[in-house]
Amino acid sequence: MQLGIHLRELWRLRFGVVLILLLSTFAAVWVCYRIELSPPGLKPRSLELGTASTRVLVDTPKSTVLDLRQGTYDFESLSNRALLLGNVMAGLPVREYIARRADIPAEALRVSAPLTPEFPRAIAEAGNEKHTSDILRSTNQYRLSIRSNPTVPVLDVYTQAPTAKAAEQLANAAVDGLQDYLNSVASTQSIDDDQKVQLKQLGRARGAVINDGIGIQVALLSFLVVFAASSAAVLFFARVRRGWKLVDELEQSDEEIGPQAYDHELDAAFRRDVERV
Repeated sequence: MQLGIHLRELWRLRFGVVLILLLSTFAAVWVCYRIELSPPGLKPRSLELGTASTRVLVDTPKSTVLDLRQGTYDFESLSNRALLLGNVMAGLPVREYIARRADIPAEALRVSAPLTPEFPRAIAEAGNEKHTSDILRSTNQYRLSIRSNPTVPVLDVYTQAPTAKAAEQLANAAVDGLQDYLNSVASTQSIDDDQKVQLKQLGRARGAVINDGIGIQVALLSFLVVFAASSAAVLFFARVRRGWKLVDELEQSDEEIGPQAYDHELDAAFRRDVERV
């Protein structure tokens, strides 16, 4: 019942309804598009979130995985080497190689190193710190998470980017960028090819959008929230204006009546005004 009363009261304020609709529509457009003045136009905001993953086998030039003569201790050694490479991948020098491969700014990349029972929490690193403002630009950032398998020499690489294609590109760039860095170090230190660790990507990354349709949902939610808030504001100011005007009229017409009669007439006038609504 109250909702019907409020809607009827709002409908009487035609000019206010027009302003409410314009403001709500502007809010729905603004959350989905950036409004540019020079040149005039709308540029879509990045609201979708793409993700991708791939796996990397850490092996020796003469494959330990295929050679049946290799024992379990060799696998344990390679698993530790994979954990080491996962942490190397999270370092600043490798991040620059990865960013170059992915064609993105290095400062836009956030990397999470593998966690272990000995180090269950990530260590803050220069250029890779987390800030509270990151939540406002989370869909515009590129995130790389590395997980190390404790039993086999395999690295799991998970990425997040504004689009599924960008997430795929980042996952593949993580492997290629680490390989570029290792090749550069090997060349500098004159390490022969038969003495270098081998990275074998187990299939190229495949990405997907994890929040499909988010644009319509955000636009609809923004429209409804702004519509409700602005409607309440318009009704509030309309009632204040009407009450102020009513008091002025009563003061002008009843200057000579007593205080009690004035209060009684004022209450009756407010009741009549509410009944008309």
